Amino acid sequence: MAGLLTLAAAFTISGCATGYTPKNAPPSFACVAEANLEKIVCPEAELTEFSCSFKRYEGVDTLHFKVGLKNKSNKDQRYRVHIFLDNGKAVGGLIPDLIKKGLVKPGQTATFVYPVMDMPMQPKSVILRVSALTD
Repeated sequence: MAGLLTLAAAFTISGCATGYTPKNAPPSFACVAEANLEKIVCPEAELTEFSCSFKRYEGVDTLHFKVGLKNKSNKDQRYRVHIFLDNGKAVGGLIPDLIKKGLVKPGQTATFVYPVMDMPMQPKSVILRVSALTD
């Protein structure tokens, strides 16, 4: 019985029982359990942050992914990020999104936040793919 209560408490605390929604989510949370996250990250990058939050976007509370990448190479980089969700939705873009201020320098970290339209709940699984753009 104690084990069952511990398991129930773990689901409640982690938000995994039904998943987070804008009404019950903390300001920032793990997007999915580590076992439900498939990470495919190029050798030139190190994933420094992957978190979720609910924020207003175009007038609606929706899921946002925050991705942080550190340049592990010895040259300036720009990265392509793809995030695939279990329900068929996908988002992504470039880090840095604009290159007016330059690329991500060696050892430097850059972040970007990707909103997911019409996603008022936490996903059950995610595939995160990061690739370096080549010259």
